[in-house]
Amino acid sequence: MPDPRGLRGRRYLLSALVAAAAASVLAGARSLSAITEWIADAPAWACLALGFPVDPLTGAVSVPHPHTLRRLLVQLDGDALDQVIGAFLTARAAPAPAGLRAVAVDGKVLRGSRTATTPAVTLLAAMDHTGTVLAQRQVAGKSNEIPAFAPLLDTIDLTSTVITADALHTQHAHGTYLQACGAHYIAVVKANHPGVFDRVRHLPWQDIGLDHYERTRAHHRQEIRRLKTAAFAHIDYPDAQQALQVVRWRRDFSTGKLTIERVYLITSLPPGAA
Repeated sequence: MPDPRGLRGRRYLLSALVAAAAASVLAGARSLSAITEWIADAPAWACLALGFPVDPLTGAVSVPHPHTLRRLLVQLDGDALDQVIGAFLTARAAPAPAGLRAVAVDGKVLRGSRTATTPAVTLLAAMDHTGTVLAQRQVAGKSNEIPAFAPLLDTIDLTSTVITADALHTQHAHGTYLQACGAHYIAVVKANHPGVFDRVRHLPWQDIGLDHYERTRAHHRQEIRRLKTAAFAHIDYPDAQQALQVVRWRRDFSTGKLTIERVYLITSLPPGAA
């Protein structure tokens, strides 16, 4: 006869605790104290839905002590948990439209994670353009986001995807990696890659026709975005086929200030597909 307090029972309780912690975060909890308070105050029907066991004598739902939850969360493998949650969300996401799927890679510092003895925690995440986080990975404390790029995307099917990221990830190794995975990229080029930046910046953009124009007005400002593309077969970057120039005009109505920003990019997408 199986022991409800044995290995299977403990795994069942652990899964219920993790589900409860995730539910509390979705409900707005932003700290361990808030998570434990949410679970302690949760109605019985919610605890039953999350999988907490019922006391056979009293019929009451057994909710673990807050210290039990704290010990569990401290011992969890964060990367493994992120991978499971990402796979869960991906499986339940709405079907992607026909064509290429856009996935953005970006880093973020967790607010409130810095302590007197430890630096703030930085996470690198991959998100599709519907807002679903597909994968997330903690950046090593004494490193930066670059070494975490490939391990993060290894957990995602990159078939028919276009990866976007900031200029920090415009690395030859990243371009080669994405090419090997069958993915495309749109990479920002800045002065940290002086050779590529100079070649792209000095293309005859004034003679190239406009591909896209957009004017928006919101948040007390007006923005105009102009996009030009140029096929360019001699960029020193893996499989680069096009260069792009994006010009953003932004006027703040409250101050009257006008700012103009030019951004240069390269992509592995063929002409007509960017």
